[in-house]
Amino acid sequence: MKTFDVAGTTIAYREVGDGPVALFVHGFPLDSTMWLDQLDLHRGRRRCVAPDLRGFGASDPVVEPVLAVERHADDLVALCDHLEAETVDLVGLSMGGYVALAFAERHPDRLRTLALVDTRAGADTEEAKHRRDLMAVDVTVRGRGPLADELLDALLGPDAALHVRARMRTMVEGTRVDTIVAALAGMAQRPDRLDVLRRTLVPVGVVVGEHDTVTPLAEAEAMADAAPNARLDVIGGAGHMAPMENPVEVATALEVLWASAV
Repeated sequence: MKTFDVAGTTIAYREVGDGPVALFVHGFPLDSTMWLDQLDLHRGRRRCVAPDLRGFGASDPVVEPVLAVERHADDLVALCDHLEAETVDLVGLSMGGYVALAFAERHPDRLRTLALVDTRAGADTEEAKHRRDLMAVDVTVRGRGPLADELLDALLGPDAALHVRARMRTMVEGTRVDTIVAALAGMAQRPDRLDVLRRTLVPVGVVVGEHDTVTPLAEAEAMADAAPNARLDVIGGAGHMAPMENPVEVATALEVLWASAV
């Protein structure tokens, strides 16, 4: 993996292929390996870059108790500068979608297209914030194994392949507990960004697994309805991790989106 520094913090990233930059942003509590299939499928068409967000994967640990999605978005802009990419095709899944929406709000001129995969634009409800608090306590007390068990059941569709389940478990159990706690706090604090989509003029792709119960079809439809120039793709057989569960269908949806950019 390659690295770059942001104000003394080292961020790791994967890079393959040539062409316009496509930036893939992972979900929680995962890392860039969730995008391996997509990087392989698109390497002939795009310069594919998948970072480990601050605190995750091979990037430096964090000291702050709250990892704000806005901080991640600004890190991504620094990565774009490092790559000398004026604009990017930005792809974010779940928490990565929250980061992508913060990026779109704070740095709209750096977008060529925006793909929101198995995510939502709305803020957490009070109930959702409470669940995040409970998860933070539980993972601190019991560790990452029980969390991995819970997330494999919640995030994957009923027919997810064994290798997908194995990669998911590796990512969850490899993420630092302090990062998990800080990221939960950051996600709970994010605002509603549906208005960001209403103001977004670049092509927007909304992608959702047909069996996604975490951010279901209604959430995807709300985002697609809000954006002036949006398309919606429902991925067959997939849950919340559509790019891993049905990578070819997701790759096709991204290619159609990218081709629509002027």
